Amino acid sequence: MAEFTRFEIFMLLSQKNSNLWLSGIDLSGANLRYVYLSGADLLGADLRGADLGYARLDGANLNGANLSGANLNGANLNGANLFGANLNGANLHDANVDGANLFGAIMPDGTKHK
Repeated sequence: MAEFTRFEIFMLLSQKNSNLWLSGIDLSGANLRYVYLSGADLLGADLRGADLGYARLDGANLNGANLSGANLNGANLNGANLFGANLNGANLHDANVDGANLFGAIMPDGTKHK
């Protein structure tokens, strides 16, 4: 499997993409405002402290992803799979989580969603 530099990843993400396979990727601290990742597979991704403000993540698989401290202000997470994701300290202000699977996710206040 090919290894990509952070620059190559950011160039890829700066375009309108959907259904990308980015399982396990490390984008901690990245500026991903307005990124379009509808339906992307981000299983177990490291997105700690990332800025995902107004990102399109509808239908994305964020199962087990680490989103602790991430900015998800205004993000579209409609129908996303956040099963077991870590959202501790994340900003979900104005985020659309309609239909999202939050079972077992650690919520911004540190509690576990049931």
